Amino acid sequence: MLIPTIIMGVLALALLIIGYSRGNNDHITGLKSAMNMTVEILPLLIFAFIVAGMIQMLIPHEMLSKWVGTESGWRGILFGSLAGGLAPGGPYVSLPLAAALLKSGAGAGTMVAFLTGWSLWAFNRLPMEIGILGWKFAVIRLAAVFIFPPIAGLIAHLFFSNAKL
Repeated sequence: MLIPTIIMGVLALALLIIGYSRGNNDHITGLKSAMNMTVEILPLLIFAFIVAGMIQMLIPHEMLSKWVGTESGWRGILFGSLAGGLAPGGPYVSLPLAAALLKSGAGAGTMVAFLTGWSLWAFNRLPMEIGILGWKFAVIRLAAVFIFPPIAGLIAHLFFSNAKL
């Protein structure tokens, strides 16, 4: 985490300097916008990290191995895909959850399937998608990406483990 933090810090500092050098208080406007985003997102981040930490402590290792561990095979990949598609919230929820599950023994294939399902299926966004883009578009989009979470999970499983499906 140190390298990404340093990169983000250097990028933030460079953008602040550019904003300041433009002379029309762009740096102040940018900092105000950042503060507003922090106030909006910080509670969600805190709760997501609490959930992630509690998952590591409360889910028995045997259960985790059975459902999402490396040895869970296809069942884990399909479960991860479905759980990802049903997962609420944005990356502030799903990424800490996936990290916590990985630290607790979840298989890489299952977590790739989870994150791919979260990204591509996103069943919780379907009502908005249907309302804005129409049901035909939403169904075609979902059909077009339906197979990818399990395939991504399988590829990751094959790259990151020696376990058989």
